[in-house]
Amino acid sequence: MILSVSRRTDIPNYYSEWFFNRIKEKFVYVRNPMNPYQVSKIDLSPEVVDCIVFWTKNPKPMMERLDELSRYKYYFQFTLTGYGKDVERNVPHKKDIVIPTFQELSQKIGKEKVIWRYDPILFTEKYTPEYHLKAFEQIAGALNGFTKKCVISFVDTYAKNKKNMVELGVRELDKMQLQDFASQLSRITAKNGMEIASCAEEIDLEVCGIRHNSCIERELIERIIGCKLNVSKDKNQREECGCIESIEIGTYNTCKNGCRYCYANETDTSVLSNCKCYHPEAPILCGNLGENDKIHIRKMKLLKEEQLNLFE
Repeated sequence: MILSVSRRTDIPNYYSEWFFNRIKEKFVYVRNPMNPYQVSKIDLSPEVVDCIVFWTKNPKPMMERLDELSRYKYYFQFTLTGYGKDVERNVPHKKDIVIPTFQELSQKIGKEKVIWRYDPILFTEKYTPEYHLKAFEQIAGALNGFTKKCVISFVDTYAKNKKNMVELGVRELDKMQLQDFASQLSRITAKNGMEIASCAEEIDLEVCGIRHNSCIERELIERIIGCKLNVSKDKNQREECGCIESIEIGTYNTCKNGCRYCYANETDTSVLSNCKCYHPEAPILCGNLGENDKIHIRKMKLLKEEQLNLFE
């Protein structure tokens, strides 16, 4: 299986101790967000985990413990943008902390295993295309030689972030403006030795040198693990998403980054309430098991094909 850690919250930043405890005990409980009384028990032993995909804005808290993952294959989706505290309220200082952490992580595990995400991109009176291009070029220059790939996306409005989008004054570019902007991003990444791709976007930016991307990507994982995968597209994701199937172990309403574009948190109050339930030793993230919970053991299987065709 492919383990997603996590689309729903920033586990490397805030819950790394819990995650390493789960790895040590080789199982985790995950509550179904659509059916709160249904809890899955997921096997985390190396024998069934093909690859772990980490999603984070700051993996610094887990950097000194990466050796504990020596029996696992993994890579990082590392979000690094040009927003200030008005948008990403609790993310550490980019220049002083986040960029050096990105560079250090790349040196530890290899630049192919650290994907730079500049997303989601939103446009306001402050965060104009010109602002983004300047910030993007500065970050790309700092990450030159530390990653092979940049992934972008444009902000989507959901029920959970709609109010914030209105308060920020988010506006859209027309197609020509968007293509011009995307073309300049493509030029900047090429200059800095990176490829660039889009994440779950309807718009086709191939003409700008930006291909559609899969964040949980078959080809990348196959290179990392050294063999082919027998796996299908993830049916639980949007139609535009090309990710292969994975098992998610995060919990909604637990991310403390405070990003105003976030779709995973409902309110600051809900996050604060859930975080009070966090215990590093607990088998479930930011929660407790109740007498009405029904635990079922989720069947896990290796996705690796037994033989790798070296002539494909």
